[in-house]
Order: sequence, then C-alpha cells, then structure tokens
Amino acid sequence: MKLYNTLTRRKEEFIPIEQGKVSMYNCGPTVYNYIHVGNARPLVVFDTLRRFFAYRGYDVRFVVNFTDIDDKLINKANDEKTTVKAIAERYIEAFMEDANGLNLYDYKTINPRATEYIQEMIEFIQGLIDKGAAYAIDGNVYFNIHSAKEYGKLSKKNIDELVSGARIEINEEKQNPMDFALWKKAKPGEPYWDSPWGNGRPGWHIECSVMAKSILGETIDIHSGGEDLQFPHHENEIAQSETLTGKPFANYWLHNGMITVDNKKMSKSEGNFFTIKDVAQEYDLEVLRFFLLSSHYRSPINFSREVMDHTEKGLERLYNSKKNLEYLLEKADDRELNEEENKIIDNILKHKEHFIQGMEDDLNTADAIAAIFELVKYINTNIDEDSNRIVVKKAYDILMELAGVLGILSNEEEILEEEILELIEKRTEARKNKDYGLADEIRDKLKDRGIVLEDTQDGVKWKRV
Repeated sequence: MKLYNTLTRRKEEFIPIEQGKVSMYNCGPTVYNYIHVGNARPLVVFDTLRRFFAYRGYDVRFVVNFTDIDDKLINKANDEKTTVKAIAERYIEAFMEDANGLNLYDYKTINPRATEYIQEMIEFIQGLIDKGAAYAIDGNVYFNIHSAKEYGKLSKKNIDELVSGARIEINEEKQNPMDFALWKKAKPGEPYWDSPWGNGRPGWHIECSVMAKSILGETIDIHSGGEDLQFPHHENEIAQSETLTGKPFANYWLHNGMITVDNKKMSKSEGNFFTIKDVAQEYDLEVLRFFLLSSHYRSPINFSREVMDHTEKGLERLYNSKKNLEYLLEKADDRELNEEENKIIDNILKHKEHFIQGMEDDLNTADAIAAIFELVKYINTNIDEDSNRIVVKKAYDILMELAGVLGILSNEEEILEEEILELIEKRTEARKNKDYGLADEIRDKLKDRGIVLEDTQDGVKWKRV
C-alpha cells in the first residue's frame, strides 16, 4: 500500500514498524461544542483507513483523543456558570452520538482524555527541561523551538523567517517569540493541577505527544488530522517529542483536505456552519459518511444540499442492490456451477481487485466507490431470479465485504411480512409475463396496505407510507 506522506511530500510504500501491526493516532475534538462537518472528515477518512488495514489482516491500534481541558472549555464553563468537567461530559456524549451515526464505533477505539494523562505530561515536560529544551518562568513552561533540530520539517516553514515575522507582545516572557507553552500557570477560578512549577494546566500541543507516546510508543506508524493542523500543532508535536526521545515521532503523516460549503469557507459569520446534528435533521448520517468518502481525502470537498441529495440517491442504489440480492438468495437454487457462472464469479472478483487497487493507492476511496458501482452494475445485468444461488451468494458477500471496508450498508433493513413478499414476487412475475393488469391490481392492493412500489433500473423498490 502507498500513502502520501506530508513529511516527504510524496507517496511512499507503507512499511509498519512491527510486521502485521499498525499504530495510528488521529487528533480528536476539543469537547466544548458539537462537532461540525469539517471535524467529521478526518474522523471518517482515517476510520476508513483503519478499516482497510484491518481488512488486509493488520492488528490496528487506533487512538482518537479528547481535549477536555482548554481555554475554550473554560470560557464555555464560565459563560454557563458550570464546571469544565460538566462541559466536557456533555459534548463527549454528544460526540459519541454523532460517531455512532457516522458508523465510527463498531470496533474498540482508544479515546484518551487529556486530563487522564496530566502526570505523564508533567514528566514529559520535566524531561524537556532537563535536556535544556524548555524553561520555566513564573509558573509557565515554554518549549524553545531553537532546541528542535529540524523545526519546520513537516510544514516546510523556515524557523528564522517564522521568528522574524512573529509579533512580540508587550511584557513577553518567552525567550523567542515562536516558543510555545507546555504548561500554563493557573488563573483565578480555572481548573488546575499541582506541578513542580506551581498550579497550572497543560498547553494544547503537549497533550497529543504525551497520549501518543503513553499508549502507542515513542515512534508510531501514522499520525493523521486535517491539513490545518500541520502548523503549528503537528509541527510542535514533532519538535517536543523528537527532542525528548531522539527518535522519529511518526513515520507517516497524513492530512485531509478542507471542506467548503456551497463553495465558500465554512464559518458562522457566513451562515454556512453545519454541525453533524444539523445534518442529521435532513439526512441519515450514513449519507454524510458516504459523501466524505466520495472524493480523494487530500482533495478539497464541497458540501451542499445538491451534492448530498445526489449522494443519497447513490447510496440508495447500493441498498437496492443489497436488498435485491437478499431477495434472490431466498429464491435461488443450489446447483453445480457451469462455465458461464464461473465466469460471472471471476468477473465479480475482478471488481473486488479494482476496489483494493484504489484503496491501496493512497486510500483513493473515490476509485474504490467507482469500483463498487461498477460491481453493482455488473450484478444487475448478470444476476436475476434464474441465477445459481452460489453466484448470488458470492455477489452478495463481495458487495457487503467491500461496503464494510467503507463503513456503509450497515443499516438494518425492515423485514416485510412473508405475505407481502409473496405479493411483490407475484407482481414481478406478472410483469415478466406482460400481465400488466394483474401487476397493477397487486400494486394497488399493496398500496392499500401502506406499501408503495417503484420500478427502477435497479429492480423493484418499496417503502412504507
């Protein structure tokens, strides 16, 4: 498999640190509000990468952290006259609801909270001080970026240009304007922890470095997140981690492109800011997941109602194929495969290979989805009520196998009563025999019972009304 490594700016063959195992760390949300569409993209994209690694036989450890102590949480708690912990609990619960809707949690993800690793952060910071790479002033601790050997190597920014272009604040206590906080002195009324430098709390950048090191080790396979995190967050993570350990922090850095809304940057001032809960008012969140995978993850992607409607129809087409195969499985007979049926199975497997090729080419989910639609087109053309059950079962298994890698087609379909299924089958047979009078009579009878049928190129669809 090849992945585009932001660190080297090229596609590289993925070689894990330990054969058969993959360690992945993805920057998670700061839990002071509901997550929005932009937050969802890295979560969905890198969950899909996790799924594909597992599909290919790797043992994957996947970490998505919660930042549960931060200025934003403190401000929110002050505004609402409550505690930071209460704010964090509220929005972690909301996050999990959204995550379930996006089908992110059908497996065990490691979700560390920053506040669970305060002691490890203190030890990490003390290690940097001991190396002369950090310094304490009046209860604050800062990392000296000049102590990092290759600062700027991820974002390709020049340290001297950064320093000369930085604004120096009045009474600035930092030695260099680009130095960043590892530990912040507590202000009145803020949550705090005791430390060698006085009461305070961790800076934002230190959190991910410590949680990744504590859970996954000093060097991890993959660190991922949105491209907006390259600088300064990920750059600072590299600086402090590699200065402390003397080892590479992550071998592969993956970053997804940004989302626009109706071709504009998403912002509250533009009135085009959508949380996941906003989207859920109009669409099943599986549609959002499918949309977020419809373009290559490194490309920008435009969110709009028109695109979501189109995505919903595409997903519906896949569900129709799934439902039709389930129907055919109930009716098909087992028999020995003939030469033509073996060819059909071979062609189904070729579509599977096209899917895998797309996924192995830097997680090209757009090509992988195209392969699934080609598979469905082939199934609809070559499999019907006269097909061998072995062929139908192979088509169904491959469709569901590939859909599972993308995390789609997992919603349970309503099971119709046997009597209604028999009427639908009888109508299908009547249409096949061109007995349109009987077909219309059955359709009207089903409508009276709240079942509306629609004849499409993908077969008969039904819904309750």
